[in-house]
Amino acid sequence: MKNQYSYFPKNFLWGGAQAASQADGAYREDGKGLNSSDVQPFLKGLSNEEIQKIEVQGMTLAQAKAGVTDQEHYYPKRYGIDFYHTYESDIDLLSEMGFKTFRTSLDWSRIFPNGDDEEPNVAALEHYSKMIDYLLSKNIEPIITMNHYETPLNITFKYGGWPNKDVIPMFEKFGKTLLDWFGDRVKYWIVVNQINMVQTEPWLSVGVAADQYDNLAEALYQSTHNQMVVAAWIKSYAKTLNHTNLNIGTMVADGTVFPATAKPTDVVLALQHNRMQYMFTDVQFRGAYPKFAQNYFADHDIKLAITDAEMKLIKENPMDFLGISYYYSQMVDSTKNKYEVNDTTPNPYLKASPWGWAIDPQGFYNTLSQYADRYGKPIIIAENGIGMYDELTEDKKVHDDYRVDYLRQHIEQVGRAIHDGANVIAYCAWGPIDIVSCSSQQMSKRYGFIYVDLDDEGNGTGARYKKDSFTWYKKVIATNGEEL
Repeated sequence: MKNQYSYFPKNFLWGGAQAASQADGAYREDGKGLNSSDVQPFLKGLSNEEIQKIEVQGMTLAQAKAGVTDQEHYYPKRYGIDFYHTYESDIDLLSEMGFKTFRTSLDWSRIFPNGDDEEPNVAALEHYSKMIDYLLSKNIEPIITMNHYETPLNITFKYGGWPNKDVIPMFEKFGKTLLDWFGDRVKYWIVVNQINMVQTEPWLSVGVAADQYDNLAEALYQSTHNQMVVAAWIKSYAKTLNHTNLNIGTMVADGTVFPATAKPTDVVLALQHNRMQYMFTDVQFRGAYPKFAQNYFADHDIKLAITDAEMKLIKENPMDFLGISYYYSQMVDSTKNKYEVNDTTPNPYLKASPWGWAIDPQGFYNTLSQYADRYGKPIIIAENGIGMYDELTEDKKVHDDYRVDYLRQHIEQVGRAIHDGANVIAYCAWGPIDIVSCSSQQMSKRYGFIYVDLDDEGNGTGARYKKDSFTWYKKVIATNGEEL
């Protein structure tokens, strides 16, 4: 079909995104340490709803420690799809689709296995250098995430995770190392994946166990503050380097909500929810905590350790661009929900995926437009896609018209947002090659244009097969979004 909002600029970066923690595998190789993703087992026999609840609850310290030596469960993120070894042939497939960009992460626990190591693991840096060079040889622009749920376990066990300010210089050293090695070749850097997802995925986001702090909410918000300090420091360091067009950005997962009705109580509750989502980007683009956030912290007995020097650093080093992941929209009803993170109500007007994620293309337009209006910054769509159960037929085909339908509608809304003034510079479909799901540890929750022959327990050949959506996305890129 023709895109009625085909307003993509000629230099638009079409591509896809993944994370090292979900794709690389090779967890025993080249000196890698274990990270927060490596101790998440696949929990067989649970419903999707039960799995999602566990993700929000996080892991206890005992569970995390048991995961290091446990032989009973399968830990899928340790193995991923073996991208560590297959990256050349996988990138060839992305190149065949016409990818202009590819977002992935460089595993902190592979480069600094314990997080507090004096020197980086050179073998890991050399590996990632080859991967980046291979992307560039295919004319694919790398977008690199410094931390995508890959906090070394030692940071949790020895330091208590990201709430500890001792972690700040450790990550600054990591960020400096990445810019020193790759700053001449990588233009776009996202410091922390989905910095606001600390509210929904606390264990993965900041390496904090659910029972590690008496005031968990305080510990989590302290973690994000520390991450924002780190991001500002990395931006300040990037400015000292003699690299043209080096961009340091932040990233959020869309958490904005709609009011259930036009009742003023619903409208105001939605406003309050949304402002606490904008809080993260308000700090990183505007350089201060807004008063509504200060009030929220006071009302919830959250006392953050914030210094004048840290806020000066943040104020003087705003982020260059905003990364956004968008999968679904949410709704609040003042008769059912409170002014609390994650307290939402299903939208009766929307259909949902098997994991309960409401499908709302126009919500994407709303999100992009709101962030564009608020900050006027370049936007990278760092993730967008739909996880579904795919069937590999006997002739090795996957007929995923449902994925094409989802992406078609969402990409059209990207063009609509651009037409109305949003400076969107890149679109990264999530998981272009099937990977282990971040939120459920399932391989069966598939996002890709390319099917990977592995199941939830790691059985299969690992072979890659092109889905119907592969050919479709190739044409979308070739026509710069005109043909959907």
